Amino acid sequence: MKLFSKEQIYEADRLTIERQNISSADLMERAGTQLFNWMHARMQGAQVPVHVFCGIGNNGGDGLVLARHLTTHGYHVKTYIVNYSDKRSKDFLINYDRIKSVTKDWPVLLTDDESFPEINPKDIIVDAVFGIGLNRPVVAWVVALFDHFRASKAFTLSVDVPSGLYLDKAPEHTNNVVSASFTLSFAAPKLAFFLPQTAQHTVQWDVLDIGFDQEYLSSVDTEAELIAKHEVLFLFKPRTKFSHKGQFGHSLIIGGSYGKIGAVTLACKGALSAGSGLVTAYIPKCGYTALQASLPEAMVITDTDKNCISNINVAMQPSVVGLGVGMGTDSKTLKAFEAFLKENKSPLVLDADGLNMLAQHTALLKMLPAQTVLTPHPKELERLIGVWKDDFDKLEKVKAFAHTYNVIVVIKGAHTITISNNKLYVNTTGNPGLATAGSGDVLTGIITGLISQGYAPLEATVFGVYLHGKAADIAVGKYGYQSLLASHVIDYLGAAYLDLFKKPDSQDREQEKEGS
Repeated sequence: MKLFSKEQIYEADRLTIERQNISSADLMERAGTQLFNWMHARMQGAQVPVHVFCGIGNNGGDGLVLARHLTTHGYHVKTYIVNYSDKRSKDFLINYDRIKSVTKDWPVLLTDDESFPEINPKDIIVDAVFGIGLNRPVVAWVVALFDHFRASKAFTLSVDVPSGLYLDKAPEHTNNVVSASFTLSFAAPKLAFFLPQTAQHTVQWDVLDIGFDQEYLSSVDTEAELIAKHEVLFLFKPRTKFSHKGQFGHSLIIGGSYGKIGAVTLACKGALSAGSGLVTAYIPKCGYTALQASLPEAMVITDTDKNCISNINVAMQPSVVGLGVGMGTDSKTLKAFEAFLKENKSPLVLDADGLNMLAQHTALLKMLPAQTVLTPHPKELERLIGVWKDDFDKLEKVKAFAHTYNVIVVIKGAHTITISNNKLYVNTTGNPGLATAGSGDVLTGIITGLISQGYAPLEATVFGVYLHGKAADIAVGKYGYQSLLASHVIDYLGAAYLDLFKKPDSQDREQEKEGS
């Protein structure tokens, strides 16, 4: 699913009006009616007090259309105009007149905190104060109104975006944004719904189709894309009846050090479970018995050094190399890493200490093969790109880094984001159970195993992140968040593959919206 920018939404609005030969007021009527249909289907005439707070722009106009329909259908509605400016949009004024024509209970003008209405916990708040066009700080008394919403503990439904939320930068303060229980977003969700600093402002979201021009929506290229089952299903490469292991590549996992052979074991098992035809581990001698005993499906080559990687000497030409898990950053290991990069001709996936050595010796970045996949956790990412001031700044820094070195970067999180060629792929699977030791090693193995089968590095990364999260989502049903282990994710990877061909149910759709 495409995640449109503010400018693209405005262009969709303009083209829809032009190509469908309608007025902007007609499009606003359509949006407000869809809001009403969503609420009406769930309320079924329930006489719960509904407080509709409308700004004086187009978002407020949408709220006025909603309030009018709620009123004419017999709901208990109270409408308020949040008068934060002397300017009014044309379509707001049209719908202000329309709502006054259907009720004697005209909208109440709010101008300061002394006029805030009483709201009870069992009431419903509709937030239609600001839309996507907000480009200046929220005035103090409107912030106080948002605090009033929170203090009421009432269910809060935001129109398009929680008011006060920018689409391209972090808010000045969290209190400057409405805390929405649910957001009804027009055409598509917004990128801000998936970033840690801004996602907190809406618990759940849904998308309303308001009839934007489909030709434009389908043809425009967006910076960000939301990755769910529908998107990854098109990446899946089926196997034929006469397939054999030689067709699915040979993955080489390089890593491990004394006390950290488990990381390599997890990565190797992840690669095998993702479908790699063969997997070989290159590890220090100290890990030979442990790895051979714990994972008989993998082959093992040992370094001459007992406790660390000191000289990467492999005769075979692997389909792909996954390097860094449990590797350490010993001076001998660094020399071996540099020598390997100079000679390597295979696609490369780097994690953990492979990334730490890059961060410490940035000249090595120029030796990476094109489209090398980097899978840093937050601290490793900071070592690579420096400190960021907010999530949007982080995205810009990662895009610049990925472009400079022609690499793919995975930003791990509740909604893991893959960045390549200035494009963002926002994942919808995964849960807090993945915050456990070894889950990153498993992801490295999965991506490596997919590349070995012939998936392009970007395809393998986007697909691998999805499968990794989906396996955790299935496994957490048995183990819960606290008891989920990295090895459980591997155990449920097959179920994640099978789930690709299961018809999605309502629970699947809700999980995609919640990212859990």
